[in-house]
Amino acid sequence: MNNFVYYCPVKVYFGEGGVQKHLPEELAKVGNTVMLAYGGGSVKRSGLYDELVSLLAQAGKKVVDFGGIMSNPTYAKVLEGARIVKQENVDFILAVGGGSVMDCVKCIAAAAKAPKDLWEMEIEDHVIAREGVPYGAIVTLSGTGSEMDNGAGITNEEKNRKGNLPGTYAEFAILDPGYLRTVPKKQMMACAFDNLSHCMETYFGRGTGVMDRMNEALMHDIVENIRAYLKDPQNMETLGNLMWDSSLVQTFLFNMGKPGDFQCHAIEHQMCAYTGCNHGMTLAVIHPSYYRHIVSDAPEKFARFGKTVFDLNPAGKTEMELAGEAVEALADFIQEIGLDSSFTQLGLDVNEEILRKVADTCGLSGGNVRKLEREEVFELLKEVM
Repeated sequence: MNNFVYYCPVKVYFGEGGVQKHLPEELAKVGNTVMLAYGGGSVKRSGLYDELVSLLAQAGKKVVDFGGIMSNPTYAKVLEGARIVKQENVDFILAVGGGSVMDCVKCIAAAAKAPKDLWEMEIEDHVIAREGVPYGAIVTLSGTGSEMDNGAGITNEEKNRKGNLPGTYAEFAILDPGYLRTVPKKQMMACAFDNLSHCMETYFGRGTGVMDRMNEALMHDIVENIRAYLKDPQNMETLGNLMWDSSLVQTFLFNMGKPGDFQCHAIEHQMCAYTGCNHGMTLAVIHPSYYRHIVSDAPEKFARFGKTVFDLNPAGKTEMELAGEAVEALADFIQEIGLDSSFTQLGLDVNEEILRKVADTCGLSGGNVRKLEREEVFELLKEVM
């Protein structure tokens, strides 16, 4: 196991009614001006927006409204938010939504305090922001686990690049699984698969240890609860399990002492930069193709994955046969939960020219069992075109 330093500072309030129970005490700790940041209209349609405005008013806060944060947030939106934070002397930001809102806010918080352009400072100069406007998160769409870390997927449209732009950590996160009851089923599946993807990207990094054993249990729980959700989408126990599974993965506890892989995420980020695709749905297309390319490089790991996550029976099978069966079990599971298996099915307008650009510009993981060449990335993308 490699040496590491572990730090996860986010305070979590988990359970139904968390906003009413816990937000007032957190608001009492912050300054007068609060930016209320959110995405589209679902927060208003659900009544949560009015509830939050009321609680902010009761706490004596001035509200700066900042809506319209898009899926796959852009760097332009980050800069817009940072400019408003500075203009309005915002003391605290309340991020309400899913991963896109939280990713955008953590970078707004950092950009508002950064001594220079955040993208230039972090992506080009490799200097990570250590200071930001404090913020808290109310999670209404679970799967990314973004509330637990400081990383953010931000698309710089001018540069045709979606990068992992570090921001700052939330002061607290309120997780109420009841909010997941109104999420459309396919979107819920996309988020849940993103959660499973985070686990797999960590698991198939080089090395093994106690973190992998915990990860196996978590992946099995995700698969089990996704299937339970499809039978009863309103079950609070199931929703709560899926929500907390998501948060646990992004504590990065399972990354400690070993490198992660995250090749699929690097490929998807560039697919998003060129197509604006849905993150979780696109990961579901890429993962089986990628694993078919590397399964023979780590048959023992894939075989164990098949046994512990998908309950495959190893009797009468070689390790390589079981490993190959594990990859196909994952592909079958993706279809079982209603996600697509090709870019065409997903509705993406892609051609070989776009796939070549993605392959030529995505990051290449050094933490996986075998580092791919760009030509092989191009080939695995064509296989699911």
